[in-house]
Amino acid sequence: MQSNNRIFNLLVLAFSALTLWLAGRPQAPAAAVSTAPAAVTDRQAAAAAGCDSSRTVQVSGAAVVNITPDRALIQLGVQSNGATPDGVRSENAQAVQSVIRAVRGLGVDAKDIATDYFLVYPVYVDYDALTIRGYRIDNTVSITLRDIRLAEQVLVAAIKAGANEVQGIEFYTSELRKFRDQARQMAVQAASEKAQALAGAAGAEAGCVLSISENTWSQYYGSWRGGRATALWAQNVIQNASSSQPAGELSDDSPISLGQIAVRAEVNASFTLK
Repeated sequence: MQSNNRIFNLLVLAFSALTLWLAGRPQAPAAAVSTAPAAVTDRQAAAAAGCDSSRTVQVSGAAVVNITPDRALIQLGVQSNGATPDGVRSENAQAVQSVIRAVRGLGVDAKDIATDYFLVYPVYVDYDALTIRGYRIDNTVSITLRDIRLAEQVLVAAIKAGANEVQGIEFYTSELRKFRDQARQMAVQAASEKAQALAGAAGAEAGCVLSISENTWSQYYGSWRGGRATALWAQNVIQNASSSQPAGELSDDSPISLGQIAVRAEVNASFTLK
């Protein structure tokens, strides 16, 4: 009887020890076991879709939209000379007001006429002398034309009214955003076609787009002297496409030719190879 009790107690102790040992063993993380097959599946799916970024082709694409301008910026100079600062200021102010009245008389709004540059400086007897002979004012008036057919008339009227310098005339478009977006779309298409051509020549095929970046340029069309940037457009200016935008025709004997302006876009892109 005692022998049976002893055996029973030993079995109970052995079972308890086994239970404690199993409870203390480190368990394998369930997440590691369950996510590994999913990761393999994702890689396989990416490779099947042609998105393996270990093999790429990098290209650039450019496009140009040629359009007829519908805006013009004319910059006129009124230079005056006088013996005294007050005298030259008065003379210059009268000449500038005369120019503005002449331009306004052609239907140009006051908001489209602005001073772009104004400088008063002494005129010396000669280069090395400090003796002041008189004073000079350089005054630049910028005129924005929303009807470019008025360009020649504005120039003639302003010169008759007292403007003695024509510093420049620039043409641009009021729909720059629309044409720039069109040029960007064509540039991306050109890059995609180039990627397919390069990949095909190498016996491969272009797949997913990995990256796209745009190259940008800006150009200043204001006065060469400096001044404020009255010409506020900074145009990306070349895949050739002509605009159906109607032209603001000038007279046949006009010395001004509108032509077309170019809105340019250029992109760099990276594609996978499959």
